[in-house]
Amino acid sequence: MPNPVTTPSLTVVSLADRRDLEQAMIAMESSWPAYIRPDPVLVHWVFERHAAHQLMVLDGDEVIARAATAPFSWDGEPAGLPDTGWDEALRMCLTDTSEAKPLTTLCALEIAVVPDRRGEDLSRRTLLALAEHARRSGFRDIVVPVRPSHKAAEPRTPIVEYVARRRPDGLPEDPWLRVHARAGAELLAVCPVSMTIAGSLRQWRAWTGLPFDTSGPVDVPGALAPVDVDLERDHAVYVEPNVWVRHRLTGRRIQPDSRPASSTPTS
Repeated sequence: MPNPVTTPSLTVVSLADRRDLEQAMIAMESSWPAYIRPDPVLVHWVFERHAAHQLMVLDGDEVIARAATAPFSWDGEPAGLPDTGWDEALRMCLTDTSEAKPLTTLCALEIAVVPDRRGEDLSRRTLLALAEHARRSGFRDIVVPVRPSHKAAEPRTPIVEYVARRRPDGLPEDPWLRVHARAGAELLAVCPVSMTIAGSLRQWRAWTGLPFDTSGPVDVPGALAPVDVDLERDHAVYVEPNVWVRHRLTGRRIQPDSRPASSTPTS
């Protein structure tokens, strides 16, 4: 089992190392909107079966950041990454593990930091710790269905147009994509249907506090695209686009960067 990674005043451990902190890891406050609801059965299975690859950043015994992952088999070809990114990564992990396929790639489903520790560069530090863990564990790549941190401010901007934006220095305009780019990541492709969340209008009202009283696209706080509302059928559907990025682990190291990100996003 890989040894814990220690950084100044903080410790990075796996869930396998600290089973006593499982509930603290799961319950850790983050910036995910209430309507982002991954399949709890699959998430529980991945955490149980691959506890060694779920990382926590501790300040003492307090969980202040986490990296949730799902290993799967991938041939390294971008076309082999699913358009249904986040959702399909969980299913691929289950299938590939059950079929005893070589688990070559670690998919980072989430890198999250508690809100009151933002501004401490913990998202980048957690990413670097995850890369070191993945390298020691024998994975060839880390892939991430990235949730661009500022896209929610422009839910009606097409994701392809948003991702193409660059600063004068050539780095992505989005802060979380920029963290990955500075660490040496390749931006591979948009995964246009990374998460699909459907619910009744009553559920959506509870999740968001919005009235949902007209059919059609509705902008929802935190959503990267509008939610499609259907009053006649009493339901609404949110389809979230993400961006696949790859960090190659063989033959190179993810590059450290002393410059803090302008925000502390989640993937």
